Amino acid sequence: MRILTRYILKEIASHALIGVALFTFIIFMRDLGKLLELIVRNSAPLPSVAEIFLFTLPATFIITLPMGVLVGILVGLSRLAADSEVTAIRASGMGVGMFVRSVAIFAIGAWLLGMANSIYIAPDAAIALDHLQDRLKASQASFEIQPRVFYEDFKNIVLYVQDAIPSKGQALWRGIFLADISDPASPKITLAQRGALLTDGPNKLRFHLEDGTQQETVPKVKDQYSITTFDNTEIPLALPGDETKPHDLLPVAELGLRELLSNAARERQAAQTYYPWDMGSYNYDLIKARYYEIEFHRRFALPFACLVLAMVGIPLGLSARKGGKSTGFVLTILLVVVYYFFSLLGVQMARQGRMSPWFGSWMGNIFFFVCGLILLWRVDRMPIEIGNLTGGWKLLLQKMQAIGTRRRESASSLGLATSSHRRRFSARFPLILDDMILRDFSLYLTMIMTTFLVLALVFTFFELLTDIVRNRVPLITVAEYLWNLSPSMLYLMAPMGVLLAVLITFGLLEKSSELTAMKATGFSIYRATLPVIVLSGIFASGLFVFDQLYIPHTNREQEILRNEIKGKPAQTYLQADRKWIFGQNNQIYYYRVFDPDQNIFGGISVFEFDPNTFQLTRRIQAEHAYWEPRLQKWVFERGWVRDLRGPSIQDYRTFDVKTFDDLREDPGYFKKEVKQSSEMNYDELRSYIEDLQQSGFDTIRLKVQLQKKIAFPLITLVMAVLAIPFAASGRRGGALVGVAVALGIAVVYWVTAGLFEAMGDANQLPAMIAAWAPDFIFALAGGYMLLRVPT
Repeated sequence: MRILTRYILKEIASHALIGVALFTFIIFMRDLGKLLELIVRNSAPLPSVAEIFLFTLPATFIITLPMGVLVGILVGLSRLAADSEVTAIRASGMGVGMFVRSVAIFAIGAWLLGMANSIYIAPDAAIALDHLQDRLKASQASFEIQPRVFYEDFKNIVLYVQDAIPSKGQALWRGIFLADISDPASPKITLAQRGALLTDGPNKLRFHLEDGTQQETVPKVKDQYSITTFDNTEIPLALPGDETKPHDLLPVAELGLRELLSNAARERQAAQTYYPWDMGSYNYDLIKARYYEIEFHRRFALPFACLVLAMVGIPLGLSARKGGKSTGFVLTILLVVVYYFFSLLGVQMARQGRMSPWFGSWMGNIFFFVCGLILLWRVDRMPIEIGNLTGGWKLLLQKMQAIGTRRRESASSLGLATSSHRRRFSARFPLILDDMILRDFSLYLTMIMTTFLVLALVFTFFELLTDIVRNRVPLITVAEYLWNLSPSMLYLMAPMGVLLAVLITFGLLEKSSELTAMKATGFSIYRATLPVIVLSGIFASGLFVFDQLYIPHTNREQEILRNEIKGKPAQTYLQADRKWIFGQNNQIYYYRVFDPDQNIFGGISVFEFDPNTFQLTRRIQAEHAYWEPRLQKWVFERGWVRDLRGPSIQDYRTFDVKTFDDLREDPGYFKKEVKQSSEMNYDELRSYIEDLQQSGFDTIRLKVQLQKKIAFPLITLVMAVLAIPFAASGRRGGALVGVAVALGIAVVYWVTAGLFEAMGDANQLPAMIAAWAPDFIFALAGGYMLLRVPT
């Protein structure tokens, strides 16, 4: 008995551990690049980066631990059932109770671990992460300021840096333009040869500037112009974003159980003071109270999912005799979707007050508990015939093949037979074996991508739950955001999905000796992998087309919706709303108003400087400026111009109307859209880079992203080639080892790709090398190992 118990526990635990690791990595894929960028830029100590990673894990385990338990039970028991081991054990006189006892040991252990993580570890980790981010915030502000880009996140400060040199703990700047716009009509300008952003403690920063000048005017007295030189100066400022951070809703991830209940009681008591004369405030306080209560019950409900999912997983896993692990994978996806559907539905209804917070938080568990009792009662009395869940897929393919055969026979009877060359080709590809391999590969790829997407969307929903409650976001807006987020998530996860699908497909073929049978008939491993490589190539091309035609639109939509959920103002994409623009000939334009329809500026200033010394050579200021099509020039009205040389004024002139030949930017230059690289296709991004280069903006990051537009889809084909040698090597463990190998390869690839991308963004590598080097390295490794596989 003990031997069988240990055997079953080992089978379940091995699959569960790999499942938890895989799901956790999928969630971390989004933020891995940011962590690697911290290392490459040296903007945070390596121990601090490791702490960020470790402090984020507990919140992730809250979601991934129950899913890992379900994977372990379903896949492990499905494997035992498919190999008739369950039948042999039951034939020896041991019933379902033995499996229940063995799995219960594992499920209870996972539940206790989940409870400790949810109640104690995760809140402490969230607090530690928040404190760590506060400590690193000051040093990160220095590295967030990119060269040749206007930085406007500091209050009443606009900063432009010509060049930035990464250094330990901070970035050193060359050529600094700083404008104090406390008085927008008369900005105070500071220019310096060198400088840095220094930290004076938490929430305290200061600019340290060397060898520069400060220049300012008096708005109503045009004749007065002050120029002050300095060798060193210090300008204090506050951290960006501190003034606008909402404090009306506490971060529940950092609260303990007692704090959650006390805050809920406080909000309910506050709500009574508004009833009935202020129903808006009354309802909002009730929403906040329910929010704290929902989080309190979720701390217990999500770990308890390990038990209820085990109750459902045991009878279904024991009944999966035909499909084996493939049935386990399908059942995992279906149960995960159903469980989180009920959980999210319950949370949303509880948030709206349609059901009590405890029932909404526990609704998924209650449903699965009832289903588990019914299935456990039935499995020992009446076998649950699940059958092979891939049967529907096979039946659909058989019908499609039958239709194709009838069409070919009909065409042949009409004298439309194909040429002998085409017949010879069709006899070689695709064969029946090709159809089988393609069918299995496509099925596993679909299941894997579906699982990854559900996991990512569930985690995103709970991540945004605080903002959803705080900003009273309708459910339809959240659903629309998740819908528009899905394409980019699928695009990001595609290489991992292909890698895992290839390893599972050929791992199972190798474990069942089907690959050996193919080799015995003269069917080489290269020929067996041909359909998967062809399909992966088509899939890679489809990803590129998908990124060109559809993803940019959804990325923009989801960015707008995310800003709405976060309570941020709608993002503007027009330079006309940016106020500060770098011109084509070493000029900086600043304007208070721009009418893009009439092509009229209001309150415009032009700063011209020497690019070598970064000193102002001329400053133009006018009340208005309009575009004259006949002259093809800007006409400035009621203003003045000063020619400067170092700290002295060489010339000063006022004018009522004046044009300047060297200001050649037409109105279209000020109407360009400002987009993220993810919101443009390849051609749009290339044209955008050319425009920004003409304007003098830094385009290093955009060039890396341009190359990745092609390099990233191609990695799906590289992953397929790389996975084949591992899957066909005949290692023990079959698909389980395949999943472990896939996880290892994925971690190595994403770390490598993230490091190269971060080095490219930091201008330490050319953009082409930064984007293509990971593809080239892994393609060489995959090709070399594929050639060494016994055929």
